[in-house]
Amino acid sequence: MSDGRTFPTLAKVEKANVEQLARWYRFYAADTAEERKIANRIAVRLKEKGGITPALSAKIGFGGV
Repeated sequence: MSDGRTFPTLAKVEKANVEQLARWYRFYAADTAEERKIANRIAVRLKEKGGITPALSAKIGFGGV
């Protein structure tokens, strides 16, 4: 990532809870082909866990990770 944050690995994505998945989904931009692959997996896992609900959206906010 160009902003200094480290993009999660696939292993971290597989272990992440729904809140962490939502944060990555909302705040991390995939810059490379590998990051896009991981971002797609984040989206799938997040959807499997019910997606971003209004309560979860309020909890993670819009200010960043």
